[in-house]
Amino acid sequence: MKTYDVLVVGGGMVADAAAQALREQGHDGSIGILGEEPVPPFPRPALSKKLWTDPDFTQDGLDPRTAEQTGAEIHLATRVTSVDPQARTVTTADGTELGYGSLLVATGGRPRGVDGLPASDRVLHYRTLTDYQRLRALAGGGARVAVVGGGYIGSEIAAALSQQDCEVTVVHPEQVLGDTRFPEPLAQRFQQLFVDAGVRLLSGTSVDGGEQRGDEVSLRLSDGGVLDVDVVVVGMGIEPAGDVLDGVAERSEDGGIVVDERLRTTAEGVFAAGDVAEYPDRILGRRRVEHVDNASAMGAAVGRIIAGSDETYDHTPMFYSDVLGHGFEAMGSTSTDLETVVDERADGRTVVYYLTDAEVAGVLVWDGDGDELEGAEQLLAAHTRPANPVDLLGRL
Repeated sequence: MKTYDVLVVGGGMVADAAAQALREQGHDGSIGILGEEPVPPFPRPALSKKLWTDPDFTQDGLDPRTAEQTGAEIHLATRVTSVDPQARTVTTADGTELGYGSLLVATGGRPRGVDGLPASDRVLHYRTLTDYQRLRALAGGGARVAVVGGGYIGSEIAAALSQQDCEVTVVHPEQVLGDTRFPEPLAQRFQQLFVDAGVRLLSGTSVDGGEQRGDEVSLRLSDGGVLDVDVVVVGMGIEPAGDVLDGVAERSEDGGIVVDERLRTTAEGVFAAGDVAEYPDRILGRRRVEHVDNASAMGAAVGRIIAGSDETYDHTPMFYSDVLGHGFEAMGSTSTDLETVVDERADGRTVVYYLTDAEVAGVLVWDGDGDELEGAEQLLAAHTRPANPVDLLGRL
């Protein structure tokens, strides 16, 4: 049985950041990375952004050269089925056992599906580089594409495909695209970007199932309609893939893996980081964050911690999205279920503050330059709200 000083389960950006940090911290032991996908770590946001929008950016630009730079041994297309913290071993789907000194679980998430859709290479639950490659092969030439979901992935991939000679239809449950995150009138402006790009929007609608006939997929819609397309892209977010620690470590209500401020699980010698980890944010409280800023920062922190650093994870991550020449950066809770204050600026920026009864809980900056986030973090850290919310206008 082969044993690694540090073994990482999951082959994404957390694995790369952790391996790099281990070496930078002076760790000279062996590192193994077990990735379920058939490709080495890469920046996943490029799958719905840069690979479509930057003609000079190719798949070659995705490789952070983890193995080359760190000496880590990367095992591709390798799924871990169980962990034994007492024996300090993991078992893979083919029955192979590997030992470890320290284990990092960075399994991320699996895309949410839609019941009743056919198992087909024309129905993509969009998450991996393989999905991107298949969609690239199918897109263009006037292909009819249905994007199911209007959140981060759904809106970004719909925006990208609208510029690829495709007929794009977005099926989403919101009344106005983005209205669960953007207050009026920003949601209307966001939706209009897609309308102007020629994207058809089926709002207030969901997919109840479908079937494939030859090269065509027929979707059954919740309003009784039928949508016939050439390709279906499901972009409805992910569910944390924490099941590898079933019965081994504490899990959160949504299936994530509970960690402490040093990213340790409740199992001895087992750490978790990235999309799958529910951690105690120093400003925002216990939460699980599914964005690349958190993956990179948390991966680097856990690498340093495993290598001997006495630090805690104290980074409050931001998140962002870019579509059709516009975008936003945000921090904290950004739900329109909260009270909102909208600050529209003459320079085109819009700052949205999201408030509970007790505090400012989130900030979103539309078409900003990124400089606003430091002030947003300070505002969230204060855990207060002005007596008159209008006083927030011009704050950032």
